[in-house]
Amino acid sequence: MHLQNTYLDCFIVVIDLFGCDNERLSNGNLKSLGNYNNLQGFKHIVLDGDINDYEFINTLFDEYNFDIVFHLAAISDTLASEYSLVMQTNTNAYKNLLDLCIKHKSNMVYSSSAATYGNTKEQIMGSEQPANIYGFSKLAMDNLTLQYLKINKIQNANINVVGLRYFNVYGANEYYKGTTASTILQFGLNILKGNNPKLFEKSDEIKRDFVYIKDVIQVNIKAYFANASGVFNVGTSTPRSFVDVVNILLKELNTKKEIEFIPNPYKSQYQFFTQADIRNTKELLGY
Repeated sequence: MHLQNTYLDCFIVVIDLFGCDNERLSNGNLKSLGNYNNLQGFKHIVLDGDINDYEFINTLFDEYNFDIVFHLAAISDTLASEYSLVMQTNTNAYKNLLDLCIKHKSNMVYSSSAATYGNTKEQIMGSEQPANIYGFSKLAMDNLTLQYLKINKIQNANINVVGLRYFNVYGANEYYKGTTASTILQFGLNILKGNNPKLFEKSDEIKRDFVYIKDVIQVNIKAYFANASGVFNVGTSTPRSFVDVVNILLKELNTKKEIEFIPNPYKSQYQFFTQADIRNTKELLGY
């Protein structure tokens, strides 16, 4: 919507996979989060399509002369156990898309993730240690980008390719993401239902770098206009504990519900701390 409402001369094509309620991963979460409600008021072209369908994507590049591709398609469920499907959808499909952008000389800004870092204490390039298949698939995307830069495939096409490692994004229009929506939304909805908010034990020590959706939109636009390629962190560099976040929600929603602490069943693949080093993002992208 921001592109449509801000850049009035743009011609925009949106591709989304509109799933249905019975298409779920083995953990019970939706396989596809595509929902028409998030596109209400959009006046350009919307097509249903799968990022894994190479022939469909290739046809689009032949039909439209894309100046820029904003690539956000992924299985973003950090608890998904379908390893092959995650790698095909996130990494393999990205390689195909990157090759098409190089062939057709289209710039690209794509979504990576702070999940690439896992529980490393210093979250800077080179310190990655993903704790789940989602983070691993995103790291594989970033490594592919860096290899293409190293061998000049991107530069020779005279395009820019920017990977953005989003930290914990929250904001409007998350409702249809269900259980994969931000913890801020999930905590808030639970409180509004009259329930006590439930946090994992030691949540005062679990800290995340929460970044607002409008800042994410800002950096996507700036990444397009910046003359730079590479992989960059997107956050605030200020981590907040889950206890802090819930206390803010309790205050703003004017309720005196008590926090309940429960055991964490996901310790082996859980990210306990995120803090974005955004120095390069500010310097090179103007974030």
